[in-house]
Amino acid sequence: MHELQTEIDQLTQAINQHNIRYYVDDAPSIPDAEYDRLMKRLIELEQAHPHLALPDSPSKRVGGIALQKFDQITHLKPMLSLDNAFETDDFVAFNKRIADKVGAVDYVCEPKLDGLAVSITYRNGVLERAATRGDGSVGEDITQNVRTIRAIPLKLRGEGFPELVEVRGEVFMPKAAFEALNQRQMAKGDKVFVNPRNAAAGSLRQLDSKITASRALGFYAYALGVVEGESQTMQLTHYGQLNQLKQWGLPVSLEVKVCDTLENVFTYYQDIMSRRSQLEYEIDGVVIKVNDIEKQQTLGFVAKAPRWAIAYKFPAQEEMTLLEAVDFQVGRTGAVTPVARLKPVFVGGVTVSNATLHNADEIARLGVKVGDTVIIRRAGDVIPQIVAIVPEQRPDDAQDIVFPQYCPVCQSIVERLEGEAVARCSGGLFCEAQCKEAIKHFASRKALNIDGLGDKIVEQLIDKELVKTPADLFSLTASAITMLDRMAMKSATNIVNAIKQAKTTTLARFLYSLGIREVGEATAANLAQHFAEFDKIRTASVEQLLEVSDVGEVVARHISQFFAQPHNIEVIEQLLNAGITWPKIAQADESQLSLKGQTWVLTGTLSQLNRNDAKAQLQALGAKVAGSVSKNTDCLVAGEAAGSKLAKALELGVKVIDEQGLLDLLNASH
Repeated sequence: MHELQTEIDQLTQAINQHNIRYYVDDAPSIPDAEYDRLMKRLIELEQAHPHLALPDSPSKRVGGIALQKFDQITHLKPMLSLDNAFETDDFVAFNKRIADKVGAVDYVCEPKLDGLAVSITYRNGVLERAATRGDGSVGEDITQNVRTIRAIPLKLRGEGFPELVEVRGEVFMPKAAFEALNQRQMAKGDKVFVNPRNAAAGSLRQLDSKITASRALGFYAYALGVVEGESQTMQLTHYGQLNQLKQWGLPVSLEVKVCDTLENVFTYYQDIMSRRSQLEYEIDGVVIKVNDIEKQQTLGFVAKAPRWAIAYKFPAQEEMTLLEAVDFQVGRTGAVTPVARLKPVFVGGVTVSNATLHNADEIARLGVKVGDTVIIRRAGDVIPQIVAIVPEQRPDDAQDIVFPQYCPVCQSIVERLEGEAVARCSGGLFCEAQCKEAIKHFASRKALNIDGLGDKIVEQLIDKELVKTPADLFSLTASAITMLDRMAMKSATNIVNAIKQAKTTTLARFLYSLGIREVGEATAANLAQHFAEFDKIRTASVEQLLEVSDVGEVVARHISQFFAQPHNIEVIEQLLNAGITWPKIAQADESQLSLKGQTWVLTGTLSQLNRNDAKAQLQALGAKVAGSVSKNTDCLVAGEAAGSKLAKALELGVKVIDEQGLLDLLNASH
């Protein structure tokens, strides 16, 4: 038995080292056939003696039992996004902000991989867990799938690393693997992927890790995240940390380079853009980071992005195609939007057949007609747009694009208010197009939060004429809901119960659920707190609405117009008659406004409170919430990764509290 354990140990170590030589060092030392022989022998031994298998065994890369769903993982430290630079001036401005704050710096330039950001945690050198970026704070547990990616070591190389190491990087699908995958998909008659990024994302989020294992995904580390229990001196530069990751056996792009001048950054950008098509993987720009870690910390963060890094995107990719027709779509707010139907063309990594024309002003600006040859631009995930026409290719029978006088859905009059670019259907909640979106919004999590009433069910309810307005939801029966596709009585009963539960809500949620233009969660909360009663809100004049914190003239006008429409009032009365209620709000008197006259500022990342909620609750106590720190600031709430605002507050002697301090204050005020 000891000899078997020794052989398994040796095979495990050898195969893991060969993976590192292949993916990290770019210097394979054995042919593929020999690698396959070693792996086959290891799997045979482990199947015969499973208790002898090591936790970092490369055999785990073939995938395990399929999951029912992905669990959620809270990141040890938020995974922030990057601000973008699209023009030279954008990056020059970024550099000036850096120089003004910390002086001249070296930058690390890296290819911006077109894949999926992930976080991988190693404990005592062994891969413990992996997660997608998710919303930046919480991602999906993809540990089982990440284990199948050969480029990612199951155990770190060497020794002396910290007890816990979090690695951040990009999972991507190499171009060759993408082409091979699509050929296999076509051979089986399955759907092909439109680009490597979608293929990588789809592969990484498979519940069956065996499918992930078959997809030949790649990985490059681009940052060191949380480190605990340091057992050696950590590198003081970003480039040094990347080299440290490489020494531990993690692959880092060979294209990473330190640039000590602005000119060198531009040279790097132009060079890698010119070689873009020759790279083995897709990129859509260059990520540029301040190299010095101490200077990174001084620069800090703004909103959900670091001040010390930027994504310098490549110019949008463009193609020419034919504008074959124009349709008009009606949105939730009644906006009538012209949509160009195009002869399909491959641009920016996807096949494009539709593009927005925005509004009548844009059509006039472009001078575009049906039948024109047009130039289409698509940058990253931005909606494709028509940027110009090719006049010399206009046919004699090209037709003007005429906005409809009547809604294409409900035939109500289409109106365009003075000063607005958007034309709107006047049908309100009676327009089927608006009704679908209105009910989806009404039932959404932040509104009435009707569990189980998803978009597809709402669409079926409308299509089968079971529901025409949000109020009709409250008269639905389980029997009626079973008329929907694949809807059993138990599921239908659950939906009916969820609708009944939603009758008890809050005034703020009810206001938000109505879908009034420009009235989001924070504005709805401010309205509720200010007026306390719904009748006072719906009868308020524009002047009275302007007294509410954060309500400007445009928002006040939208609110006033909404409640002036008889059909809106009719639906609201039906909702109230259906039994929608909320707890009475005790309108605070002057003595209860403990923060009246004070100016507060929020900065950094709040983990327990939504920023808008925190702002609304401070305003409810009478505080003014400002965007910058000054000598007139009474208190700064500093969340995680607070930057320059915290530094200025300390410099001015402004009172500073953390998120827990804010929570304690708010709880004591209730």
